[in-house]
Amino acid sequence: MTADLMLTLEKAMQAWQPPEIPEDIPQGDTPGDKIWIGPQQKEKAAKIFPVVLPMLREVLEKSPAKRAVITVCGGSGVGKTGISSLLTYYFNQLGIGCYTLSGDNYPRRIPSLNDAERMRIFRLAGIRGMLEQNVYTPDAARELKVLQEAETDSASKEADRYPWLTVYQKSGRKALAEYLGSEQEQEFDELSKTLTQFKSGADKIWLKRMGRTETELWYEEKNFRNISVIILEWTHGNCGKFDGVDIPILLNSTPAETREYRLLRARDANTDTPFIAMVLEIEQGMLENRAQAAKIILSKSGDFLTYEQFKRQMDAGR
Repeated sequence: MTADLMLTLEKAMQAWQPPEIPEDIPQGDTPGDKIWIGPQQKEKAAKIFPVVLPMLREVLEKSPAKRAVITVCGGSGVGKTGISSLLTYYFNQLGIGCYTLSGDNYPRRIPSLNDAERMRIFRLAGIRGMLEQNVYTPDAARELKVLQEAETDSASKEADRYPWLTVYQKSGRKALAEYLGSEQEQEFDELSKTLTQFKSGADKIWLKRMGRTETELWYEEKNFRNISVIILEWTHGNCGKFDGVDIPILLNSTPAETREYRLLRARDANTDTPFIAMVLEIEQGMLENRAQAAKIILSKSGDFLTYEQFKRQMDAGR
């Protein structure tokens, strides 16, 4: 099996061509998540795959169990699930067993409750910041309540009308940034355990499943006997806060591009709010801070970037 695996990789490195893609290829394993795979995602996946192959060979040569973990990360809606699904399909077509694991199964709360917790943290820290700076007054409290009910308390333009709102937003954003992608928000320990079991050669692993309602939380046993590669698709896949990733791939996008992707996907009802824009900007900063650890960086236009090129592109797009 090991010899066949390495031989398959060698042959693919020499003469791989992207296969025809059927409409119903397996996608990520987040319950209820449906995506559309378009031409741009197919083009990007076909560019990434031959570059990944020699990296994968190097990892597998050093792995006692001949297993590896690739992560595809990037901003919300950038195409992680589609491109991960395509890469998984390519590997399986070659006869290299591969499975797409969605990191969206590993938050501590379902999306609606996590959104509420993010908002609670932002607003509570904002008010406490106002108290510390002595700008919290009965009038400000009444005005703030109106803004909160309109979901515009995180909109920067409102600070022109209410100077105290700058303090509120700065304090709230700081607390929000400390929560996003932290161990308080994500079950990194559970994901580490899963990936460690896989890379240790476990045949069967219980995988966490989390959907979008409170009753959509369970575990499902998955047979990994014939699986050599896991592709973890997740915003936080390259965060460095859990163990097991061998090849991080960053799909880059600016905050504006990320918001556009998310709107097109229309995944959540509150997609285009000032608060969601703030969350995406913070997550973008987190991705930028870890970009140097990525083995592959691909721009929105489908170009490979060095880390230096990535920095220049991001600086130019601010």
